[in-house]
Parts: sequence; structure tokens; C-alpha cells
Amino acid sequence: MNLIFIVQFFLLIINQGLCKTSGQWVCIEERLCIAEESASFCPNKTFESQQDCRLSCGKYGAIWPMPTGNCELGNDRVHFSPKNVKIILMTNSSTIEDFLYTTTRLFDRNIAKECMQNCNLEKSAEVIIYAAVNSTTLTLDWDTNEAYSLRVNTTGNVSRIEIKAATVYGARHAFETLTSLVTSSKLNGLLLVNSAYIDDSPTYRHRGLLLDTARNFIPLRLIHNTIDAMAASKLNVFHWHVVDTHSFPLEISRIRQMSEHGAYSASNTYRRNDTIDLIKYARARGVRVIIEIEGPSHVGKGWRWASKAGLGHVIICTNREDCHNPPCGQLNPFNQNVYMLTRAIYEDIAEINAPEETLHMGGDEVLMPCWNKSKEIRKIITGGGLELSLQTFHSLWSVYHKTNLKSWNEVKRRIFPKIEEVKPVIIWSSALTESEAVEHYLPKEQFIVQTRVDANSTLNTLLANKGYKVIVSSSNVWYFGHGSGESSVYHNWNKIYDNRIETHPNILGGEACMMSDTADRFAIESRIWPRAGAAAERLWSNPSSTSQQAKYRFYRFRQRLISRELRPDAVAPKYCVLHENQCQ
Repeated sequence: MNLIFIVQFFLLIINQGLCKTSGQWVCIEERLCIAEESASFCPNKTFESQQDCRLSCGKYGAIWPMPTGNCELGNDRVHFSPKNVKIILMTNSSTIEDFLYTTTRLFDRNIAKECMQNCNLEKSAEVIIYAAVNSTTLTLDWDTNEAYSLRVNTTGNVSRIEIKAATVYGARHAFETLTSLVTSSKLNGLLLVNSAYIDDSPTYRHRGLLLDTARNFIPLRLIHNTIDAMAASKLNVFHWHVVDTHSFPLEISRIRQMSEHGAYSASNTYRRNDTIDLIKYARARGVRVIIEIEGPSHVGKGWRWASKAGLGHVIICTNREDCHNPPCGQLNPFNQNVYMLTRAIYEDIAEINAPEETLHMGGDEVLMPCWNKSKEIRKIITGGGLELSLQTFHSLWSVYHKTNLKSWNEVKRRIFPKIEEVKPVIIWSSALTESEAVEHYLPKEQFIVQTRVDANSTLNTLLANKGYKVIVSSSNVWYFGHGSGESSVYHNWNKIYDNRIETHPNILGGEACMMSDTADRFAIESRIWPRAGAAAERLWSNPSSTSQQAKYRFYRFRQRLISRELRPDAVAPKYCVLHENQCQ
């Protein structure tokens, strides 16, 4: 018996040695990629690297955000060179073809960046991509169909990929997903899953990121990087908080004094052509640019020149004790020159943006005591037989927004006479939106409310039930500037991912927000990324699963951002990234 035991023992050792290949990886439990030598069994399938394993380990492999429909991925690989990829665009529209050509060039660039060493191969498989788009419009708004289907089929040495989408933006998303089915090979070139069947469409129509470039100026190069990362995670709205009380860096061609007096310096200015190019850059990546012009509060440096120019008291409450964050200032709603200036700003913005695009009018943190202490405003109110009550000041606040809305609508119809409808504008939640009389102050047909309330607040549902379209920015979770001040808490990607928002026909979606109080060009990328990707999957997929189940795909998403030359923050020790079965 002892001899038999010894023979069996040595046979077991030999068998284990035969099934182990140094440097190989295996997928276990349909979710973990581990080094083969760490496996407790002899696997049927091995992969040359962790990233190779991740391509098809688990239902969604390395895809971020996870598809909402069918998703089946093959376990075998196609070894190819980017030079052996042929793309055939199937459309009769030259406009659509031009857009898709740009999309394919971005795709080529992105997969080339996945190459760890040399992308060229002596013997490469042939990859043929057929991309078909039905629509002939480039309109990008809340009604745009962003769905797509993606099929990968391999026969012999040829992989045929079929992309079908109603719009160019759905097709763009499909190409983005396709990059998630590709990784580098240790033998040079790239690896592609041999088969894939994916049907996908977003859960929410508005999937945004707010970037504040007024408190601290952010160079255009870094804004471009952020839009690249948004494209990688299928976010579709860049909310540009470009002006605030601290600075007004946006050049307004009709009123150059705004940026001349409001920017930190001439070099810290976004010129008109810069803004036009940024909008085009974002559109090519499936991203809208919604510009926010704050008012009647959050105004300061950009407006102070007006009184010396003979326009009266355009801005009031400019003393330091008049606000929490100097330089202080609030617009005077009784000075008609205020509306002359805002109209000129709106004309500039409307001219450079898409016909279907809307405007964010700000509208938060308006201080009633400011207006109440103004002798001019008090005199006009009491002279009209009204009381100096909160209701009166709320009505005045409402008149400010309605007057500007009228100007915006007129400007849009003059510049785009063929436009079918002018979309509602967006404002922040405030005392007006929390009021029982909100429908009197802000008609629901004309105003969309972006809420900045606690995730547990009922305001989103209350407004949606009243018929308002709502954009959610959970102030206690989705504000990325938190954690750098004394009274705020940092939110890691897990909390951002696990923050669920309501599913209601009137809830358009949500936005993560990066206010730049404590983040400048040296810190902005790592403060936003990869955490914004967590919000992106919540808004695209709204999964019932948790961040714990998504973390290995999230690690791969971060690596993809790095390959695209961003500087995302680390989210785990490298040991935990490499040893998926050892860290909680």
C-alpha cells in the first residue's frame, strides 16, 4: 500500500506540473482572473495575460459600462495587427460618412494605444468591420437614439464585425465597446475576442459631467482629455461651468469686457474659436456641450466694469461681508441693462453651439438679504405697493429667469429660423424649486431642474411627479470636490457607483460634478477620473449589482484611461489589481 501511495503521489505532482504553464492566467468563478500557478485545479483554458483573461472572464468581460441587453463573449482569441483592420461604412449620406470616418480614426488610434510593444505582425488575422447607420441626422439631444448592436464572428483567419445603429452616436458607442474587446499581446500585435453578440442602449438620456473652469482655470488640453475619458465611458453631456463669481474666462465677442475684466489673465481665456473647436471635438466623441451662465447670483469679476461704463448698478452686494465666497456680487433684477448683457451673451452662445442645444442658466444660492438691503430695489418694490416679503423676492427671482428665458427663445428663433422648437433651459434646484408654488415661479414646460440635494431627498420624485424634467446630481455623493475641505467627506468610486437614482419617465439622468475650488490643472484629472466612470455605468446601465461585483472591470477601465494618456487616480494597491482573489 505504501508503494502504491508513493506512486500516486508522484503521478499527481507530475500531472500538476504538466498542466501548469509559467505566466499563464485563468478565469475562475466566471469573474476572477488569477495566475495559473495560483489555481487549485488544472484549467481547460488559459490566457497569456491578466488583460487577455479579462476580455471574456464574466458575462461582461472588460466592457465598461456594462451592456444593458444581450452580451455573449467568446473565450478564444484572434491575433491581429491594427494595419490589418478594414472598415466599410454603409451609408448613403456624405455627412454621416464624414462623421463615421472620424469615429473610425479615433478607434484606430485607441486600439493602437493598447499595444504594449510592437503593433505589427508578420502573420496577422484579417479583421473586417461593417458599420451601418440608418439615420441621416447629426442631431444630439435627449431624444437621440444611442442604441447599437455589435456582432463578432470568426471563420478561419478572418473576423467579421457587424455594427448596426440608428444614429452615428450609437455606432460611435459600438466602436467604443469594440475597443473593450481588444487588448495587447505579449507576442506583439493585439488580441480580439473571436465572437461577441451585444445589444446595448442607455438607461438614462442625460449622462453628464460638470467641470468648473472658473474658480481655477483649466487648460483646453485637459478639457479635451476629460472629454476623451467621457467618450470612453459613454457619458454624453459636458456641462461647462465656465463662469462664476471668481472669474469670467469665456470670451463674448459682443461684450469683450466680460473676459477682459473677468479672466485671471489674457492667457486664462477661452477664445471664441477655442470654444467652437471644443464643441466640435466633443460632438465627434458623442458628447454635447451645455454651457452654464450663472445668474442672478455667482457673479463677480466679469460684471464689475458695467457701472463705470454708465450701465448703472448692474451688480450689487459686492462687499466681502455680502457673501460666503468672495468676490461677491448679485445681479440687479430691476436694471434693464442686466438683460441687455445676458441677451448678448446668449447670442454668442447660440451662434457657436448646435441648433438643438440648450443653455444652463444657473440660478442657485440667490441671497434674498442682498436684494433686501439695496435701497434701489426696496424703493421700486414698495413704490409698486408690494411688501418686502420672501414671496415678493421669490417672484422677483422668477421674473429674472423668465425674462432671460424670453431672450434666449427669441435669440434661438432668430439665429435658427427653421428650428421646430426651442428646448427648455436648465436651472439649479433652489428655494424656488422647493416651493409649493414652483409651477407659478418656473413653468415646467420651459424649465428643467438640475437637483443638488442629498441622495435620500424626495425632491427628485416630487418634481418629476409634478411634470418637471429632472437631472440628478446627488450633493452628498456625486460632488467630486468633497473631501478636500474641512467640512466635507471624500467619496470613493464604490459609493459613487452604488448611488442609485430614481427611474421615472421625467428623470432625464444625472451628472457628476467637479467644482474646482481645490483642484487646478495639476490635480483635476486624478480628482475626476476614474471616479466619473463609476457614475457613467450607473447612468448607462443602472445595474442591480454593486460596485464589489464591478470592481475588476473597473480596474481595467482605469488601465484603459492610462493607455489613452490620462492620469486617473489609483483605486487599489497594485497587488490587489494583480491578485483578484486575495483582496476584498
